Amino acid sequence: MTRIGQIPPAWLGLAALLLLFPVPANEFFLVQIGGYSLVLGTISLSLMILAGYGGMVSLAQLTAAGLAAYTIPILGNNTQDVMGLGFGWWLTIPIALIVGGVFSALVGLIAVRTSGIYMIMITLAVAVSVFFFTRQNYGLFNGFTGFAGIGAPELFGIDMRAPLPFYYLCLTVSGSLFCATVYLSRSPFGLSLQAVRDNPRRVAALGYSVVFVRIYAFFLAGIVAAAGGILLVILNGRISPGTIGVDVAIDILVIAVVGGLRHPLGPFIGALAFVLLESFAIDLIDRERFNTVIGAAFLVVVLFSPDGILGLWEKLRKRIGAETAMPRRGSLSSIQREEVS
Repeated sequence: MTRIGQIPPAWLGLAALLLLFPVPANEFFLVQIGGYSLVLGTISLSLMILAGYGGMVSLAQLTAAGLAAYTIPILGNNTQDVMGLGFGWWLTIPIALIVGGVFSALVGLIAVRTSGIYMIMITLAVAVSVFFFTRQNYGLFNGFTGFAGIGAPELFGIDMRAPLPFYYLCLTVSGSLFCATVYLSRSPFGLSLQAVRDNPRRVAALGYSVVFVRIYAFFLAGIVAAAGGILLVILNGRISPGTIGVDVAIDILVIAVVGGLRHPLGPFIGALAFVLLESFAIDLIDRERFNTVIGAAFLVVVLFSPDGILGLWEKLRKRIGAETAMPRRGSLSSIQREEVS
């Protein structure tokens, strides 16, 4: 077990910064920047688990998050007089997590026998199918309108949609899933998933079921995405087909790639960059040009650092480390080296 003294100081500093963020932040930065970044980062984290550890790119992770979000008003309460069975949050949240995980596992059951562009196309087809199904189905999903007026849960009498409780709720959920993902990467299952990514034939020759490992990874990633979907419906108080549209699904892919797919921190960095651009770029350019800015930023990051912003940071850190380790002319080590030569 890792002790606090073994945690790098940079991680402790980041944790302290996130905990103290509400002190200087107003409600806008607390919810629309901090909370929203953590929500998008959590959904993108599910894609990072599949793509980073499993080498499987899925465009259906936002769909898993959306179906989990739909489960809340369908089983709970809403103001649309459609469904709304009146179950409490203590029951709807676990069911929503299971719905997201099972849906993602079913997507994996269809897609894991393919790879590369074929897996991307299959998951995209599933996402588009669910989008149009929710848009045209009025008996269960209330069609184009979706559900609105979804109340927020209360914990010890505290409204979890209020800015400060919502931020700490997002921080708790995303932080727990981040730690769980780091633990997963070092667990026997995580190592087997990475081995399947690198050489599936060799893993199969060792007696492992490659298909089962990949489907189970889809199930776990679906639960992570479902948690992000539940946070999203708490934030907005509504859910509609537009929430799970294809354009938004591609945004999740852009966030994960820009942040970096090799570490669980990458999706959260990408989400913060995306939300900052979305919130403030419209002050400099037209709203219609926002996707152009996102596309340009995506191309710049991919061209100069395929590992995303985290890759840029690693290159910078290694360069600084190399310059620091390089002996200066006239130093004892350089003199000894000159004498030997």
